[in-house]
Amino acid sequence: MRVFVTGASGFIGSALVVELLGAGHEVCGLARSDAAAEALTGLGAEVLHGTVEDVELLRTGAAESAGVVHLAFNHDMSQHEAAARAELGAVRAFGEVLAGSGRPLVVASGGPMGSERDLRPPSTSPRVAGATAALALAERGVRSSLVRLAPMVHDRGRCSTVETLARIARESGFSGYVEQGANRWPAVHRRDAARLFRLALESAAPGSVLHAVAEEGVPIRHVAEAIGTRLDLPVESVSAEDAVEHFGFLGRLLGLDLPATSEITRAALGWAPSEPGLLADLEDAEFAGS
Repeated sequence: MRVFVTGASGFIGSALVVELLGAGHEVCGLARSDAAAEALTGLGAEVLHGTVEDVELLRTGAAESAGVVHLAFNHDMSQHEAAARAELGAVRAFGEVLAGSGRPLVVASGGPMGSERDLRPPSTSPRVAGATAALALAERGVRSSLVRLAPMVHDRGRCSTVETLARIARESGFSGYVEQGANRWPAVHRRDAARLFRLALESAAPGSVLHAVAEEGVPIRHVAEAIGTRLDLPVESVSAEDAVEHFGFLGRLLGLDLPATSEITRAALGWAPSEPGLLADLEDAEFAGS
């Protein structure tokens, strides 16, 4: 299958390109820079130069492919609403091309909640519009599916949350967590996540909601302890009142308990995560000593 992938040079996207090529698929990746294009070419993928905001280019990529995986998203929190609008525009563009074809469209989304049956209230995130639009395409003859990504996608210490916590730990002189730190966040290794995207592309039923969750909930205190060990720093609690001052924007989220399961996903697609868990992965974290 020829697959058009947005976000193909990113953290998860690059792993997905390797996964797809290894399974015998052809890949065309969207690249917004020469560096991204060079990285994709090096992996063995074709390149379509442009940005996710160029909906005409997205239509071209979809029209020339047998399936689409949409990963691209700007995670800069100051640009969150604009990124969500671009995501919705991309989904609509793909829908215009794929409608009535039965071809697959797999869209990445954040924030798994509980089980795959639990739907996020529309008011909680601007990304809900894109997710809803993607699932609605199942009624228009598109084999669309949504993959909700665990908030901690990791590989040898590369993980946006972990890297942020490690940076704050270096700056403050201790590795912190909120209150007791017993609250849990789901996690998944990026290669396991890539494998799930491939399986969804190949066989997910129309309208599927899937959870890229290998570990249902890793206590945040354990994450802080792993960071402290790797950086040789003490581990300390931060009060809820001081969380935003200490952790910045992450302080509004770090104390939340967010366990999520992937039982339905595993049963539906035969997905069996096999890569190291988050805490084992952090034992060889690349940020250690930096």
